[in-house]
Amino acid sequence: MKIKLINKSKHASPQYATVASAGLDLRANLEEPIKLGSLEKEIVPTGLFMELPVGYEAQVRPRSGLAFKHGITVLNSPGTIDADYRGEIKVILVNLSKEAFVIEDGERIAQMVIAAHEQAEWEEVEELGSTERGAGGFGSTGKK
Repeated sequence: MKIKLINKSKHASPQYATVASAGLDLRANLEEPIKLGSLEKEIVPTGLFMELPVGYEAQVRPRSGLAFKHGITVLNSPGTIDADYRGEIKVILVNLSKEAFVIEDGERIAQMVIAAHEQAEWEEVEELGSTERGAGGFGSTGKK
């Protein structure tokens, strides 16, 4: 799949790290580092703009290394970039650790997965089909 990309950052365009990678790393495009204190959030620019085909979205997700080692995650995870959005890709990061974290220019801050989707067409009805689970919610299927 080809996706139109404008790269106004100081960094290479996103690449897949391996042949089987689902996500592309997004890098911070900063004039100066951002210090993210404990429980602080910040919108981090990437300098990237893209044109997705209709029927696709880009999902912005945390990087597992940043999350585990430093408590840095994507606040609205996964963030969705719609096919009709033409603005700069930015990432909302939050620091869930007790220690401050400094985001440097060029740092890999998130990953982006391109995914197909469909739009639902509602069919309003009076009742839904029954299932074994029924209306059982959070934790209702047990711990196995």
